[in-house]
Amino acid sequence: MAIYFLIGVATVAYCLYLYFTRTFNYWRSRNVAGPPPVPFFGNIKESVLRRKHFAIVLKDIYNAYPNEKVVGVYRMTTPALLIRDLDIVKQVMIKDFDNFPERGVEFDKDGLGANLFHADEALWRVLRNKFTPLFTTGKLKNMLHLMIDRSDDFIKYVENITRAQPEQEVFQLVQKFTIANISACAFGLDLDMTKEGDVQRKMRKIDKQIFTLNYAFELDMMYPGIISKIGTSLFPANIKRFFHDLVKQVVNVRKGEPTDRKDFMDLILELKREKQVHGAQRTKDEEKKSLELTEGIIAAQAFVFYAAGYESSATTMGFMLMQLAQNPEIQNKLAAEIKEVLRRHDDKVTYEALQDMTYLDRVFDETLRMYPVVDLILRKVVTDYKIPGSNAMLKKGQTVLISISGIHYDEEHWPNPLRFDPDRFSPENTANKHPAAYIPFGIGPRNCIGLRFAKVQSRVCMVQLLRRFRLLSTDHTRRDFHYDPRRIVLTPAGGFKIKLLPRE
Repeated sequence: MAIYFLIGVATVAYCLYLYFTRTFNYWRSRNVAGPPPVPFFGNIKESVLRRKHFAIVLKDIYNAYPNEKVVGVYRMTTPALLIRDLDIVKQVMIKDFDNFPERGVEFDKDGLGANLFHADEALWRVLRNKFTPLFTTGKLKNMLHLMIDRSDDFIKYVENITRAQPEQEVFQLVQKFTIANISACAFGLDLDMTKEGDVQRKMRKIDKQIFTLNYAFELDMMYPGIISKIGTSLFPANIKRFFHDLVKQVVNVRKGEPTDRKDFMDLILELKREKQVHGAQRTKDEEKKSLELTEGIIAAQAFVFYAAGYESSATTMGFMLMQLAQNPEIQNKLAAEIKEVLRRHDDKVTYEALQDMTYLDRVFDETLRMYPVVDLILRKVVTDYKIPGSNAMLKKGQTVLISISGIHYDEEHWPNPLRFDPDRFSPENTANKHPAAYIPFGIGPRNCIGLRFAKVQSRVCMVQLLRRFRLLSTDHTRRDFHYDPRRIVLTPAGGFKIKLLPRE
């Protein structure tokens, strides 16, 4: 009996081995170079076991094949193609976008999956057509007063806490601003930064759940599309309830009509008057696509607007403060520009003043080059496609991957990439840069729709901080760190401490 049992176990183990390696000859049979996969895990074992961030795993693969235009990889057992060549990136993301219109990560549309980021092609085209005007210069100017008010409250808060303790963990600190600012600009909620109220506690819990990896992501890698097919979500049910309840509360308070706040919900309610929103017709023969703007659709957009505006902006600002504390000459140059520009604008933070701060733009651009917070571009091909200039042939439904960190740290595109140097982005240095060499917000028609909001929000906060505080490294300021492998975005494990002292 023992022998039969061992034979049975061995047989089952062998069958499982065959099953979990069944696809591993895919790229080799097509003469596409790539790292050897590990049974079950493919090429992402360190990420699946939460030992290393997925973005770093992908960057390591990018670096290991410097002479290849594309690299064949396996996300669990599923073949995918990592693109290294910038011309191919441009071809796929821009010129041949109609072949790659989807991100390839979908989930239950009733469970917030109908948001602009995760939506399939048909839904995305309708949403993008109607939501793009929400982020025009005029709309951002209308929201600016909300950002200024939040930043004034934030500075008072920072002044108060740094009197007693000048050394602060910067990522948690700037989250105080972004959570208050997103709450005001998106939902009309005026939160008190000095108190940890019920709404703040819920939002922090929601944020942790949204940006903490769960194994639904790996399941969807192994069986692409299964999350959507079985009608479940990538996120816990309480997140759906939170945003549905929040939208319902705001709509009821405003009685379904826009107010004079000019925030995100006002803009949504203006659209809602149309009953249905329509996508643009690219050809006269194309069927006109329409969508009813239900509370569920609104909740899905509120979810993605909150997620993108709160965490990613706070993390970017945290990295920027970290670098400025370690590079005092850059910090002093930036503080001098802020002082001079504000002097010309009657000491007021206006939209025009922000536009005049060109060195501030360079500092932000260099921060996002070194720390592209959302460090992966993923696209699903909707038809069989031959990658130009390579042996790689993609089948319908397969995905391509782009490592933003891989490109941003490639010495061929960015010499001495470990050095923080905002002057990389001076007009003379960027004049002849390849359009795909710098892509922190993505590239092509499906890039980040909220990038302009993120830029304005972050610049307001940084201007207010740097005009009043000097940033210093301390004995507790770590010179190295690793990214938290459990987080979706690039976040330093354990945070980062610096000292904030009044300028005058």
